[in-house]
Amino acid sequence: MKMPLVQHQGDLSGVDIAETTQNPPPYNNQMQTDLYHVVPTVPTQQFITVQAPQMGPKPARYTCPSCKASITPRVEYVSATKTHLCALLLCCLCCWPCACIPYCGKSCRNATHYCPNCNAYIGSYIG
Repeated sequence: MKMPLVQHQGDLSGVDIAETTQNPPPYNNQMQTDLYHVVPTVPTQQFITVQAPQMGPKPARYTCPSCKASITPRVEYVSATKTHLCALLLCCLCCWPCACIPYCGKSCRNATHYCPNCNAYIGSYIG
């Protein structure tokens, strides 16, 4: 079923419609390069290299990267693979009573350095 097309014609006598007699501005095919002088810029990159301090097995004077204080770090010695291999080697050589020596000494363990002020990790020495 098709709907009939109805046209409505209203009274527009009270509505003020201004007629425009002015034409739009003419288009200019030339590019105006004077208005926008664009200079391409290349962003500069700045690289900052921070060298980590060389850690040793013993505490030394360092600057904490976290609190920026000049400190002598607290050193904790942690058993590592090298410690276990030394103990295993002593057991295999029939020196099992001496197998605890690598765990008691500092030379077979890793030294982990911490800041005594803020407890931040500073670095490790793997010996």
